[in-house]
Amino acid sequence: MIENGRTEGTRQTAGAPSVDLGRSPRVVLRRITSHDQEEFLERVSASVGLNLPATPEAFQAFLGRFDEGRSAEGLLVCLRDTGAIAGNVNINSIIRGRFQNGSLGYASFAPYAGRGYMTEGLGLVLRHAFDELQLHRLEAQISPENQASIKLVQRYGFRYEGYSPDLLFIDGAWRGHGRWALTNDMHGIVPDAPHPTLPDH
Repeated sequence: MIENGRTEGTRQTAGAPSVDLGRSPRVVLRRITSHDQEEFLERVSASVGLNLPATPEAFQAFLGRFDEGRSAEGLLVCLRDTGAIAGNVNINSIIRGRFQNGSLGYASFAPYAGRGYMTEGLGLVLRHAFDELQLHRLEAQISPENQASIKLVQRYGFRYEGYSPDLLFIDGAWRGHGRWALTNDMHGIVPDAPHPTLPDH
């Protein structure tokens, strides 16, 4: 998943956990903050094959990219009963204007992978992206070998839009990915106006 895009402004560096952005039967969605550094790095260390920050310095740089949905949003999927971090979801490369588009990146952490927490969490992310951030479209770039990730987006009706060779630079090489996308109306969310910022003509 593409992970870039940044604007100047307030960063998410508060010293306490952020407020809930949504709840499902088993998980809570909230923004990532500096308070999460120790647990986040522990989760990354315990998991395999994640392209996520693994040092305090990398975590702080990672955190500094997020600006509450203006150009990027960093989110955590946490267990309702314990608050433990089960997964990470980023809405990257948010482009406003006539596009109203964001690019999803996500990861499930050990020991919580394979238990359906990310399925619940992604549902909350979609609601947040389409209702609160007023995006029209979300994209996910997924390696064809990553069948678990493909099945996750298929559960929510993402459509396959094609394969792009050499799309993302990962682990020292340019790698091809399939492109998947979902719009707010495909997800059953109809905004009050056709576009959040442009006049209706």
